[in-house]
Amino acid sequence: MLNNLPARERRILLWMCILVAVNQLGFGSVVPVLPLYARQFGVPVAWIGAAIAAYGLARLFSSAPAGQIADRFGRRHALAAGAIATSAGNLWCALAASYPEFMAGRFVAGIGAGMVVTAGQIVLTDITTPERRGRMMSLYWGSFIFAAGAGPLPGGLLAEWFGLSAPFWAYAVVGLLVGAIAWFAVGETREIARAGARGTKLPSFFAQLKLVGANRGFALVCLVSLVNAATRTGGLFSIVPLLGAEWLGLAPGTIGLSMALGSVVGLLGAYPAGWLSDRFGRKPVIVPTAILSGVAMLLFCVAPDLTWFMAASLAWGLASGMGGPAPATYAADTAPPGMNAAAMSLFRMLGDIGYVAGPIGLGLITDFYGPATGLAVSAGLLVASGIAFGLFAPETWKGRK
Repeated sequence: MLNNLPARERRILLWMCILVAVNQLGFGSVVPVLPLYARQFGVPVAWIGAAIAAYGLARLFSSAPAGQIADRFGRRHALAAGAIATSAGNLWCALAASYPEFMAGRFVAGIGAGMVVTAGQIVLTDITTPERRGRMMSLYWGSFIFAAGAGPLPGGLLAEWFGLSAPFWAYAVVGLLVGAIAWFAVGETREIARAGARGTKLPSFFAQLKLVGANRGFALVCLVSLVNAATRTGGLFSIVPLLGAEWLGLAPGTIGLSMALGSVVGLLGAYPAGWLSDRFGRKPVIVPTAILSGVAMLLFCVAPDLTWFMAASLAWGLASGMGGPAPATYAADTAPPGMNAAAMSLFRMLGDIGYVAGPIGLGLITDFYGPATGLAVSAGLLVASGIAFGLFAPETWKGRK
């Protein structure tokens, strides 16, 4: 498939895969230590969830500005600015002497992450067409999910060898590397998007957001994305490491290894899922993978030992790898000509509501009713969102004849 791409689009896709892999490797490195690092400040589980929610809240507020920067100045500017903020925020986390300082660092890091993720999806939307969008998004998402899942392994080892702050130091360095890749290697794609709307006077950016958000299918796929984000941050990132450490007695390195193995399975499933969405449509991928994600959460909930914990990680990795690119592909399908930045920034912004609601809501449920209940609620939300999308969302791509 890559051989059939124009040389410029192929080069941009490859560099974007490298960029997102480097960025998510740093992000994943802090996952197994984040609850434990926050615990050092003597806070309850709900406050640990708040540290993750602060990250998501910053992402939520940064998505629309990232889209505006990408539209006004170019995609590279948004990517590079986000990388610098990511580096600064993680440096602040590493140096934090109190929980409020740690929260502030997480917020700054979240601003950077939101800008990088949003601008990256805008770039992918610019260079893709519906007939190959699923496969191209899957290559990008495969790099994303593999690196995010593999990151806990080096992150857990760094924490064991050098202390719980070490992964944050590493992510600060990684952020600078991401900025260099964005500025010097990724080509500008803004004109590709504008070429599709040549001769059309586009409304203001916020009017574009309103127009895109009125699409029923777009709203439903944002719901799927929101629930996935809430479950990932509130369940996988907050509850699962604590469950592994406190219920099963697993070390951070072991927890990181389990998540890394799941990411390998996700990487293997990403491209076949993209091919399926291009061949048969987006809904036959989005609905089953949402249900499989719910099953994975239930496996974590009942895991009695390391073997079952790893089985749950593998199931989650498969569901994330196969289902991750499909919602973004569907959202990109709905973007009117010339409105890629508006569509993808709104998609990211609505999805990131889950980053705020998930850690706090599931953290409170865990504090009052235990981690098993928190993970069971996550599973129910995933299954319900998938079924709602399957019943009420129109198909945006009928597949190849």
